[in-house]
Amino acid sequence: MAISFKARVSAPADVLVSQLAGESVILNLNSECYFGLDEMGTNMWSALVKAESIQAAYDSLLAEYDVSEDQLKQDLTELLGKLIDKGLLEVAES
Repeated sequence: MAISFKARVSAPADVLVSQLAGESVILNLNSECYFGLDEMGTNMWSALVKAESIQAAYDSLLAEYDVSEDQLKQDLTELLGKLIDKGLLEVAES
């Protein structure tokens, strides 16, 4: 799945997020699908749902972590794909 970094993502209304000790559990109430995130995944989630675009979230994360651009793009794209496939995030093209 090709995801444009110009797009914005948001959590659907039927998705709940619970954070504890830096980690998160995300639950889709309709499908009863849940997904656990470690501390880094939780930070990615937060950046994604707060940013104006995936690119803005990427830029924010790149400034925060000592990671190569390619590695971050790969990790972020992989996480996005999983969350979108499970109905935990929605993409809105800008």
